[in-house]
Amino acid sequence: MQTNIDLQGLRVAVTGGTSGLGLALVQQLTAMNACVAFIARTAANVERVADETGAHGIVGDVGKKDDIYPIALQVTASLGGLDVLINNASSLGPVPLALLADTECEELEVALAVNLVGAFRLTKALFGALAASARGGHGALVINISSDAAVNAYPGWGAYGASKAALAHLTAIWDEEARGDGIQLLALDPGDMDTPLHALALPDADPATLKRPELAAAEIIEKMLDALPVRSALLAGADA
Repeated sequence: MQTNIDLQGLRVAVTGGTSGLGLALVQQLTAMNACVAFIARTAANVERVADETGAHGIVGDVGKKDDIYPIALQVTASLGGLDVLINNASSLGPVPLALLADTECEELEVALAVNLVGAFRLTKALFGALAASARGGHGALVINISSDAAVNAYPGWGAYGASKAALAHLTAIWDEEARGDGIQLLALDPGDMDTPLHALALPDADPATLKRPELAAAEIIEKMLDALPVRSALLAGADA
């Protein structure tokens, strides 16, 4: 990936932006001059990342219905619109991981609330802003972060895997439905990464066997640029 691409003017929102993949995305996008807003639950972490990157930090929980519209309003107010939404925030459900027979209903509900319903609600709340961007010729894109657990039956990953499988299919359907509005939706699997979420799920995993979130973020940004109509202009500017 070319690191000298100038994304000035591109407006991107990232959920779960204070650790792991989300943090790497915020860091790389701001380094490329994109205008970034990120969302996370812990105020102190939001303030720290905002200070470090210059991105607009928003305190909120995408798993809570009452937080969605305040988040959406802050995103559009901070960025003056929206071109790209990256639904990255995720919940494992039960911690430590549990077999489905040992998973409480409330733990499954938490995974669905964040990974599926939260992404749905936030996308719906920001749909008008994305459609306006598409009409303006900037393109509009929603990237939903999925997982290989959405397609592979890993014991213990039932709540997480089921929520990500539902997210992937919802993404595919919405991509078909949103074409008339000029909005594209992608579900992307970044691979097994060395992140706090993965460590929470598998504390004994060897970090050396896992992908660095910085690499995964670079790959996602590359796919983001491939999907946006401004890519040719961005590359022309980088090569100039």
